[in-house]
Amino acid sequence: MPSKEPPRRRVPGPARPARPRSSDGRQARPAQRPAARSGTARRPAPRPPARPRTIRLGNPKPRLRLVSLGLTLVMVAFVVRLLQVQAVDASALAAKAEAHRYQEYTLSADRGEITDRSGIALAASVDAYDITADPKLFTPAESKIQDAPEQAAALLAPLLGKDPAELAKKLRTPKSRYTLLARKQTPQVWNQIKDLKKVYEKKAKRSQGGNGINLLGGILSEPSTKRVYPNGELAAGILGYVNAEGRGAGGLESMLDKELAGKDGKIRFAQSGGRQVPTAGSQGTPAVPGSDIELTIDRDIQWAAQQAITEQVRKSKADRGYVIVQNTRTGEVLAMANAPGFDPNDLSAANAAAMGNAALQDAYEPGSTSKVMSMAAVLEEGVATPDTHVTVPNRLHRGDRLFKDDVDHKTWYLTLNGVLAKSSNIGTILATGQLGRTQAESNQVLYSYLRKFGIGSPTGLGYPGETSGILAKPQNWSTSQQYTIPFGQGLSINAMQAASVYSTIANGGVRIEPTLVRGTKGPDGRFTPAPAPQQTRVISDKTAKTLAQMLESVVGDEEGTGTRARIPGYRVAGKTGTANRVDPELGRYKGYTASFAGFAPADDPQITVYCAIQNPTKGDYFGGQICGPIYKKVMEFALKTLHVAPTGSEPARLPVAFKDSE
Repeated sequence: MPSKEPPRRRVPGPARPARPRSSDGRQARPAQRPAARSGTARRPAPRPPARPRTIRLGNPKPRLRLVSLGLTLVMVAFVVRLLQVQAVDASALAAKAEAHRYQEYTLSADRGEITDRSGIALAASVDAYDITADPKLFTPAESKIQDAPEQAAALLAPLLGKDPAELAKKLRTPKSRYTLLARKQTPQVWNQIKDLKKVYEKKAKRSQGGNGINLLGGILSEPSTKRVYPNGELAAGILGYVNAEGRGAGGLESMLDKELAGKDGKIRFAQSGGRQVPTAGSQGTPAVPGSDIELTIDRDIQWAAQQAITEQVRKSKADRGYVIVQNTRTGEVLAMANAPGFDPNDLSAANAAAMGNAALQDAYEPGSTSKVMSMAAVLEEGVATPDTHVTVPNRLHRGDRLFKDDVDHKTWYLTLNGVLAKSSNIGTILATGQLGRTQAESNQVLYSYLRKFGIGSPTGLGYPGETSGILAKPQNWSTSQQYTIPFGQGLSINAMQAASVYSTIANGGVRIEPTLVRGTKGPDGRFTPAPAPQQTRVISDKTAKTLAQMLESVVGDEEGTGTRARIPGYRVAGKTGTANRVDPELGRYKGYTASFAGFAPADDPQITVYCAIQNPTKGDYFGGQICGPIYKKVMEFALKTLHVAPTGSEPARLPVAFKDSE
């Protein structure tokens, strides 16, 4: 065991003298030493010990009052704002929240179909998409790309057929959550956009650790419908077209827009980031589809008429032409063809001048096809018969003019039937001059018949832009008009009016207002027939049958002007027309209007065909030469299509001329 170290001893030093204490018990400070002698350094006197500081606490009441006041003001502000939000502005703020939280879209109603009389679609609606976007998602803050609108527009422009700058401008509207980029796009276009979105979505997933942003993520779509015309130009003049909003803008599409359009619905749903919240549900009213319209048109006959008139207009290098086919017994229009036409599927390529329905909207002088009304007045008034002799000189002086026929000739010795068969202007003037004791009375009588036949009045179709023609009152007829109106110059009509005249004669003298619509089929599938057309007795049945026999001479007699309209196996009644044409741009006569009108079978009339060609400039311009063959082609097709049996009786063969010795 180690030895213990012995304890150390403290050696006491000299004792320090004790300090004297003061009377209060404290030790007295030592007396200051005397100052050092001069020349020696004086030691500084020691500092007295610091007295302990006394800490005094401040009064807390002012501070508490200040803090309480501040808290009170804050609480008051909160209470005031709460009252404003929940009481004063509650409804406004709630509405604003609703507007931002909920989206409301229009549900477009399916537009009704337009079909021919057999139910074949002439105009229909197919699925389409309106391409939309959420502009907020293209802002730099959301897309992380400064030129996101321009990049997206460059990708979309070729697919939508739009200008990239226009698309970029629409995408640069950050205050809006919705913008329409393109209407009525096909499903194929939307599928292409979706494929493009998938490509950029994959790129976004591969970049920035899978947190990239899809450049086209803000491109959306809304279901819609697009109007299509399966037969292209066929019957385009009748059907018309729709505008960019899907509303009727021409033809029957415009005329019947209310019935076709239906009633749009609405849907309202909660959204987040431009997308519907599935769990929030939706509410709204469903769209009511439009009614289907069934026309009187027969698609096959319409096609034959359109082919025939288009070919002849091209051959004749004419301005335009039209063909109308009508059921003589019902007034139903089986075809109304115009050339040139247009394709309502591609209005951008259409000629504006061809986008109407010239058969109803053109007013022109009919020429000799109008003579049948003059003959109807003469026969009905009993001033002549088909056998009445009419001596026709080479020239006839009336008023301030010298009148002639289309061809120079020696004096013709014609019957009244021959006047119509050879289309003599002079013979017609002489015959109608017998309608009254004076020329003024004759004018008044003729005017009354023209009005009964529908000249100067709407046809009854109610078609937009239809002309009523021009027929002045007889007291306003000029000196020349008194003699030109009987043979079809000095008055104006449209093609439908001309066809209706011949249908009236074919129908035994009863005029039936023409119709284009057979009926409508509502959303419930119930078919509602169109109202029955108005019927008016114009001439007697006897006069009508006599006129039909006289019109047969125009086609059947070798002296007639309409021999090129003959149809083997059928008796044909018809009339040629060649009129001086008023050029609408020059405001004077220039060129001709060639026409042909008639019905078949003449002994049992069922179909009327009317053809007119405006300003043929190549080849013949006479109605019998260029419109007669069109009449034949279209009439033959219609007779076969409607299964009309051939004629079983022989024509009357009324005399055309008489011998001077008689």
